[in-house]
Amino acid sequence: MTHKNCSLKGVKLARVSTVAFFIDTQLHAQIKETIASGAEVSVIASEPALNRPIDGCTYFSIDIPRQISLLKDFAALFKLLRLFRKQQFDIVHSTTPKAGLICAVASKLAGVPIRIHTFTGQPWVTLRGAKLVIARLADKIIGTLNTACYTDSSSQKEFLVSEKIVSSLKLSVIGQGSLAGVDMQRFNPDLFSTIDRSLVKQALGIPQDAFVLLFVGRIVRDKGVVELVRAFENVISHPLNAYLLFVGPQDLSLAELGIEEASQIKKRVKFTGYTDTPEKYMAASDLLCIPSYREGFGTVVIEAAAMGLPAIGTNIYGLSDAIVDGQTGLLIEPRNLEDLSEALIRLIQNNHERQILGSNAQERAIKDFSHIVINNLNEIKRDLDFIDLAYDFFDEMNGEVNKFEKKIKISKI
Repeated sequence: MTHKNCSLKGVKLARVSTVAFFIDTQLHAQIKETIASGAEVSVIASEPALNRPIDGCTYFSIDIPRQISLLKDFAALFKLLRLFRKQQFDIVHSTTPKAGLICAVASKLAGVPIRIHTFTGQPWVTLRGAKLVIARLADKIIGTLNTACYTDSSSQKEFLVSEKIVSSLKLSVIGQGSLAGVDMQRFNPDLFSTIDRSLVKQALGIPQDAFVLLFVGRIVRDKGVVELVRAFENVISHPLNAYLLFVGPQDLSLAELGIEEASQIKKRVKFTGYTDTPEKYMAASDLLCIPSYREGFGTVVIEAAAMGLPAIGTNIYGLSDAIVDGQTGLLIEPRNLEDLSEALIRLIQNNHERQILGSNAQERAIKDFSHIVINNLNEIKRDLDFIDLAYDFFDEMNGEVNKFEKKIKISKI
């Protein structure tokens, strides 16, 4: 089935995430596009409110604990089940692992007709023993109970299928990868003048002639931030006039990062905390580094690429899709301090190579990952169409599609 124009008018859609931070940073543009298409969109996450409110969107706060807590998990399940039954959603779409599991069970029990989950990385790939078994089982339950699943990169799909977590027939990649694409009007280096960049450095206490190494994301161990700090110590010992800038919520203390109060490195590491304008820090930076142990598609890599920044990342599912090794950045093995140090020093010292990588990265970002391409409803519907999915699903349910057609008006070709 092919649709030239599609309206989602009257369709009730819920987007569910464990944390609002994920909605704010990854799904904001996609949700706005869905609302613009006519859908009635509700967002569900743990925090009291979104940091970036979305016009036309209803927000529900339900505590979905990130860690295992049977009492809190069952409380979240009960609250979601009650909400789903009350709101009578046509589609429930979950993202993030914990929300995915609880949401899959609640939406199935509530009789939600279309249940979708987007896999954005496998937290269990770094686990061992009983925790690994439980986490794998959770993902298999998510894959079984949902009517369809997305993944944000080709390597993620290959991994999930090879591990027999989800059937290949049930799993689709969003466009060329990425959750929602990149707003090229927002992540545009031409919007930032030399003065703008200078002011950002000045506000952070970074000398104007210093090289800025950037990390964007939650500051947690799984992001490889401890290794990044240790590698940066090797960088400044050369010595190189460089500063390390962390942009994002800080979940680890200085001591946990390996930064001592009286150490020389403490003066060279800066933190901004959460920001809804990471692009201004990208504009003032020279190189992005994301040395994660596990990762979904590296959206921040593409955002930085749009700003002309190359990236160093680990050769893992997701990041290996976002970075083309030797063309848009460098890939190194996770937890390899020596490789990370050498890659950082190489690109800090080699301005010509870094500029070529940055130019290639920007060209690729604009061509393949514009949010207009990723979020275009016609493009989404060609790959895994909400409406086509509805038709297929209800056809299997003895022709109840006519009931659904009353709510969804589609112009067909």
